[in-house]
Amino acid sequence: MKPDIAVSSLEEKLNGEIILPDDDNYDEARAVYNGMIDKHPALIVKCKDADDVKAAVNFARKEGMEVSIRGGGHSGPGLALVDNGMVIDLSPMKAIHVDPENKTARVEPGCTTGEVDAATHEYGLATVTGIISNTGIGGLTLGGGHGYLTRKYGLTIDNLLSADVVLADGKLVHANEKENADLFWALRGGGGNFGVVTCFEYRLHPVKNVIAGPMFWPIDQLETTLKWYRDWLPEMPDDVYAFFLITEVASADPFPEEIQGELVCGLLWCYTGHEDQFENYLQQARNASKPLFEFTGEMPYTALQTMFDGFFPPGYQWYWKGDFVREISNEAIKEHVRFANIPTPLSTMHLYPVDGAAHEVGSDETAWNKRDAQWSMVIVGVDPDPENTDKIKTWARDYWKAVHPHTLGGSYINFMMEEGQDRVEASYGDNYKRLQKVKAKYDPDNFFHVNQNIKPK
Repeated sequence: MKPDIAVSSLEEKLNGEIILPDDDNYDEARAVYNGMIDKHPALIVKCKDADDVKAAVNFARKEGMEVSIRGGGHSGPGLALVDNGMVIDLSPMKAIHVDPENKTARVEPGCTTGEVDAATHEYGLATVTGIISNTGIGGLTLGGGHGYLTRKYGLTIDNLLSADVVLADGKLVHANEKENADLFWALRGGGGNFGVVTCFEYRLHPVKNVIAGPMFWPIDQLETTLKWYRDWLPEMPDDVYAFFLITEVASADPFPEEIQGELVCGLLWCYTGHEDQFENYLQQARNASKPLFEFTGEMPYTALQTMFDGFFPPGYQWYWKGDFVREISNEAIKEHVRFANIPTPLSTMHLYPVDGAAHEVGSDETAWNKRDAQWSMVIVGVDPDPENTDKIKTWARDYWKAVHPHTLGGSYINFMMEEGQDRVEASYGDNYKRLQKVKAKYDPDNFFHVNQNIKPK
């Protein structure tokens, strides 16, 4: 194509703007959450509405350009960007409409989870989102979505009621349980493979305040506490959520100076039940091993959702590895102990519960297949210094290789780097072939392939 002429023809159709490599704001526009990513798109189309998305899709298809879709820019492997192609950037699309009477919210794809939480919190309502508030709602949802409310209210996709989608042919369609039901099934966990979602509709639940916060044990109690946790949590009511972690205590409030910088294991609680019962669950954790530190109390749900934001700002180096876990065997615990010496202060391992209400949905009811998983594990190397990139990658890969044989063999796709087709197929299991058929119907040429790709059958 002749760039100047062709881009001008697109620009005339947009309410948003086009950013090109020579523009002053190009480097800012191509930056994503993971500072390890350094891609150079040919153009970035900042869309303001669904018509802009349609125009961008039609233009890219006509010009034979590769396309990536950017929402919140939180994609670990950098799949929100594409070298020498077009980025359809949805970040300007920020509208949120909450219907408190029907307990629903319509949300545009440029919103972060924190923006959604803040809007619904005004009405004492929430849907299931993640644990970092600057995560984009679009990528979180399309990957399946799990967080503090998962044991109580399921995955994010279990609360998705409908979606408006621009397909590869440029058409805008509506998808729900009755209309384009096959597409709706695939969107719930199938990633960005089927089109560009321009609006999500979510079911909301009565959540205002929660009881939450961290509890730490000395790292030498890792084996003892993880053995207790694996048996204890699945037996708890759905109101009890606590993910297990290995971390270094931050040098910041509210942590006492004498434990700052100390390597610990522990829990991050989120309790949605009756206040007078929570002490009972806390005591059960104390009985497993004497805590080094506790800091739990009642707080707005939005305060819990932003708790990690200051520790993990955009621009740090990140390397993710994940797996679904059904059982935490003694052999796996030995490997967790072996790799507990994290390479940098912000590197960590989390075991997020994905049971409770998430187990009430069948493995074939949505694209998310691993409904028998108890936990979604993530091993993540993090550091602000690019000089430490090799260190955090090596640790995360070696740790993952050691525990992987003790897992279900697939991963939450939002916890994957670019790891190859076998890993994608393993993550969808028996649903992969059905996803291929839906892909062949709605995107037969694999136009949307800069993602954890499902190849059309």
